[in-house]
Amino acid sequence: MAEVLLSAAELEALLAAEFPQAFHAGSGLSVEAVWAGGCRIRQRFGEGMIRPGGTISGPTLMALADFAMYVAILASIGPVPLAVTTNLNINFLRKPAQRDLLADAKLLKLGKRLAVGEVALRSDGDEDLVAHVTSTYSIPPRA
Repeated sequence: MAEVLLSAAELEALLAAEFPQAFHAGSGLSVEAVWAGGCRIRQRFGEGMIRPGGTISGPTLMALADFAMYVAILASIGPVPLAVTTNLNINFLRKPAQRDLLADAKLLKLGKRLAVGEVALRSDGDEDLVAHVTSTYSIPPRA
């Protein structure tokens, strides 16, 4: 797998510049760690994530998984903001607790044009997965 080209701090600066609508001080997102072919993202818990029934909403989990894959890819290929999701599949496994969520992304294949990976979503403090995600990203050609 490729080496890490962007640190957690560099990724947060890039995301704040390129996607201020999604990554900002109030978003609750933080890049906790990056490594060759992966990353860990924290989504701080907020009451706005709760859906009827008292669980964290599916869209919250999907957005976190998509964000984690994006960060894992950028950490491995560098600042290529136009990489885009082409597929995301999520399996909801159990009700998440009303606390922070952790997303561990792992790239399974990183090619010139496509990246395939998986994301494990957990409630902070629990080992059991709340969701398992597979995703494919299209990487634009580089000049």
